[in-house]
Amino acid sequence: VQLQASGGGLVQAGDSLRLSCAASGRTFSSIAMGWFRQAPGKEREFVATISSGGGVTRYADSVTGRFTISRDNAKNTVYLQMNSLKPEDTAVYYCAAGGGPSSSGSPKYYNYWGQGTQVTVSS
Repeated sequence: VQLQASGGGLVQAGDSLRLSCAASGRTFSSIAMGWFRQAPGKEREFVATISSGGGVTRYADSVTGRFTISRDNAKNTVYLQMNSLKPEDTAVYYCAAGGGPSSSGSPKYYNYWGQGTQVTVSS
């Protein structure tokens, strides 16, 4: 599976962005997907995850109520809608493809990673 993330950019606090992650391969609809982020000087952290069928989603406490993960299996794409962005959301965002159909917040669960897309939120 190859992953290509896009949609990052420079926005102001309170703005919205939608990240996309396009996946290659025929197994996309059978695996969970996740979004993680890494800020400068910090470890990579979990943001959101979605099960293979899209029925189960989970979020980090810091983004709950502001971010929404979704997927379109017909398009082999997973999305991260980010609303009410804050300066502390500034990071490189990575999409990841899991080792099975169940969602997971652990980076160890994910076998494939995209190249990352930069999100910068100014105050």
